[in-house]
Amino acid sequence: MVSPVLKVSQLTQQIKELLEKNFPFIWVEGEISNLTIHSTGHLFFTLKDEVAQIRAIMFRSLAQLLLFQPENGIQVIVRGRINVYEPRGEYQILTDFIAPLGKGSLQIAFEQIKKKLEAEGLFASSRKKPLPLLLQKIGIITSPTGAAIRDILRIIEQRFINLEILIFPVRVQGVEAPEEIIQALELANSFSPNLDVVILTRGGGSLEDLWAFNDEKLARAISRCRIPVVSAVGHEIDFTIADFVADVRVPTPTAAAELIVEKWTHLSLKNDDLTQRILNLTSQVMEKKREKFNYLQRLFFFLSPYNRIKNFQIELTQKEEKLRSQICWMLERGKGKLEKFISQLDSANPLHILKRGYSITRSWPQNEVIRNANSLRPQQKITVKFYKGEIFCQVEKIKPD
Repeated sequence: MVSPVLKVSQLTQQIKELLEKNFPFIWVEGEISNLTIHSTGHLFFTLKDEVAQIRAIMFRSLAQLLLFQPENGIQVIVRGRINVYEPRGEYQILTDFIAPLGKGSLQIAFEQIKKKLEAEGLFASSRKKPLPLLLQKIGIITSPTGAAIRDILRIIEQRFINLEILIFPVRVQGVEAPEEIIQALELANSFSPNLDVVILTRGGGSLEDLWAFNDEKLARAISRCRIPVVSAVGHEIDFTIADFVADVRVPTPTAAAELIVEKWTHLSLKNDDLTQRILNLTSQVMEKKREKFNYLQRLFFFLSPYNRIKNFQIELTQKEEKLRSQICWMLERGKGKLEKFISQLDSANPLHILKRGYSITRSWPQNEVIRNANSLRPQQKITVKFYKGEIFCQVEKIKPD
């Protein structure tokens, strides 16, 4: 039997009906290659393995729902149906779902966003703003009912730190969360006077739970914020895009509170140290001034004419007393010597000898003591001194011894 001759369109139509009828819903695994993102948002790519390939397409309405950006070389699994493009006689997969193999789509999306923003310089340390030395007015963007805000307020209250805290209530999970956080950032950024710091925070969770903080729009909003932003999302092992863009990243909400408290504690200790140093320096200066004053006072006392005269008077009085004492001592000493001499003279006084009955004979008028009778001559005049009284005599006769 001879087959009928078909037109190209007829053959293509039959192939189309055969394929689309027998492959209405399929799952296909392969590697993405020749990816093209059309200006309309449609995705055109090829799925291939070691020996074959097939074209695929995903329309914009579905592509917008993907959690990650498809790239060449990624191993994926797609879901779709076979479609024949009659004008070219080509068949392809109309894809409605794409999921990466190995790493999850969220993890790949995280790495893609991180790589993109890092290449743009949003993670550079040079653009990060330092925290003010003294934090007094703090904005906290978080869920008002979550454990994160309770932990932060508890730690601050325990340290009795007087801070002005503004809470911006937002959702921290779900599709609406990124936009609410962005609006809260813009509101915090509009305050005048400025807030000292803004803290983005929530408790821990899975990658899906924390996904709001991996939003690219939120990352750019953080980078535009003129107020320093602290990211305190999840647990210590959790990292989000917000952590990399923020000016400061701390591992937990509790660590954010400790950061605030630590600054106040540091300032308090520094203030106490400076106060003590000022007191010590003041005490040293006062002591030096006091010593100098006492020195000048003594110097003035010695150099003052009045004080010098007064000192001279005191010195003169002291010397006068000393001289008086010396004179008295010398007089007493001389008196003793005089009494001794008087006693000696008195003991040698001839009158005491005469008192015992002796007499002194002298020539007259020569008044020479006669010690030998042979020295006299008759008729010579003499005087005889008794203890009491004196007589005048004339020698009548001499009797030699």
